[in-house]
Amino acid sequence: MKLLVVYYSMYGHIYRMAQAVAEGAAAVAGTEVILRRVPETLPAEVLTKMGATEAARQQDQVPVCTLDELAGADAVIFGTPTRFGNMCGQMRQFLDSTGQLWAQGSLVGKAGSVFTSSNTQHGGQESTILSFHITLLHQGMVVVGLPYAFPGLMEAAEVSGGTPYGASTIAGADGSRLPSENELAGARYQGEHVAKIAQKLSS
Repeated sequence: MKLLVVYYSMYGHIYRMAQAVAEGAAAVAGTEVILRRVPETLPAEVLTKMGATEAARQQDQVPVCTLDELAGADAVIFGTPTRFGNMCGQMRQFLDSTGQLWAQGSLVGKAGSVFTSSNTQHGGQESTILSFHITLLHQGMVVVGLPYAFPGLMEAAEVSGGTPYGASTIAGADGSRLPSENELAGARYQGEHVAKIAQKLSS
């Protein structure tokens, strides 16, 4: 069973979450996990001015996702930062290129899931994931979230991301906050949860 983790990460927060999602999925026996990123749409000079070049270099070894890889996967977990309560433009452009997959029904019946990050605690994490689900539903995918069976969703002793719609992290106003252990645990749980459901669907 092939599970694809497809993400975009400008400053590395979603990349760290994607790695945790992949770890969780890989813990399910019989699951082959493939980590991919979507194409960058911003020129290098803009990324430099935004201070995103170091994070980009860290992800150079991750190949860019192809449409054939999407079609060949049994499940896809997408990761995107929030942009004004919605997915980032890089992810939107990638998804807008999947019209042929939609026409062929290539993703129908496959598990689809989403995780995200935002600068602030209430920075549109839930709206980003829920609005992302619209695309998954148009593709005929089976939407999978992060159930309350993950106890970290009840965490109240610390500021933490995490929603029943999908795992999330808070980057902080200046982007300096890294995903907490609770947030990474939610990402691992989501990866494992999606992999188990995908195995049932593919069988």
